[in-house]
Amino acid sequence: MVQDIVLGIVVASECLSGVFYRNYIQSWKDNEIHLVCLQQGEDGQSTEATSTQITVEGKTYDTDEWMNAPSSILSSISRRLHLQPDHPITITRKLIESRFPAPTYQKHNTLFPIVSVAQNFDSLGFPTDHVGRSRNDTYYINKSTVLRTHTSAHQADTFRANTSEGFLISADVYRRDAIDRSHYPIFHQMEGARTWSRSAVPEGTTLARQVWDDLKTIPKHDLVVEDPNPSFHPDRNPLQSDRHSPEEAEAVATHLKRSLEDVVVTIFSAARAAAAGGFSAPPSEPLKVRWVEAYFPFTSPSWELEVFWQNDWLEVLGCGVVRQRLLDSAGVPDRVGWAFGIGLERIAMLLFEIPDIRLFWSRDPRFLDQFRERVDGKITRFKEFSKYPPAPRD
Repeated sequence: MVQDIVLGIVVASECLSGVFYRNYIQSWKDNEIHLVCLQQGEDGQSTEATSTQITVEGKTYDTDEWMNAPSSILSSISRRLHLQPDHPITITRKLIESRFPAPTYQKHNTLFPIVSVAQNFDSLGFPTDHVGRSRNDTYYINKSTVLRTHTSAHQADTFRANTSEGFLISADVYRRDAIDRSHYPIFHQMEGARTWSRSAVPEGTTLARQVWDDLKTIPKHDLVVEDPNPSFHPDRNPLQSDRHSPEEAEAVATHLKRSLEDVVVTIFSAARAAAAGGFSAPPSEPLKVRWVEAYFPFTSPSWELEVFWQNDWLEVLGCGVVRQRLLDSAGVPDRVGWAFGIGLERIAMLLFEIPDIRLFWSRDPRFLDQFRERVDGKITRFKEFSKYPPAPRD
């Protein structure tokens, strides 16, 4: 229940829609009457709004006619499912993180979700007319401030900090969307990247050779891999020929693909063991994956990785060689590397066989108590329960 206290009048509702909230504020502004609204969620976290400002977890932002973030969304910021112990989103995050060891990869899991339009769109090269910038797709606090729509909003800042060769960013992200079994306006992503510095390459070798040497540290696997296309193509999947040599692009692309194939082995081995009741019996056939050429505004060449699972090809993630202009603008022009993005809900639904994305937001102990992070990494499959609360028998 969200309680909205407006000039001493208490209005209770399941949620306060962005349109109603915005129009309500505007009507009071037109009459030059100061409006204060306190929004408090079930967890005790609150946001405070006036006709021109809103405060979220102690951070205050100016609002304007672009404001379209409802209280039901703002009050969910404090949930941070990817950090809740034993939550399936957390277990999934840690499973993937285990394939990217420190100190090469630093983990960033507590970055705040309200960011600038420059961080969310401009730093990644999104065109000014891109559909993602629309107020129909994105939650705005004001014209220049949004709830991040992807973890890539933090990519440039993390590259600029340059505190590690690689990093993983896991976070809640927000997009205006209809709610159903597979869609929810808040979900969780993981962003990963690995770069190499030209200036750090030892004398007598090359950047490409350095990348090939690092490739030897990635565990080998027995996947059946379909990758019929070259690492780059002048029309379909172009090389950044003004900044990367063919040898460099080939090496970076191969390191990227082997790193993510290693992730797939870990995820789907756990899924197979869970489906077999916890026993890691040899599968009847080897796991198959395929690389599909793709387009993303912040990588080139780019790919999607698909896995053959339950008699169908399942898209798992998108990735590619980072566009050099992004690294240039982040102040690290001598670095070259790759990046990927993956949706944690989609993987968690597969791992735990959770049929409805809305269940992740449940506070019902009949859901939450089913999951425990185990030292052996084994996954417990979800068991359905009645939608009605338990009731004692007479």
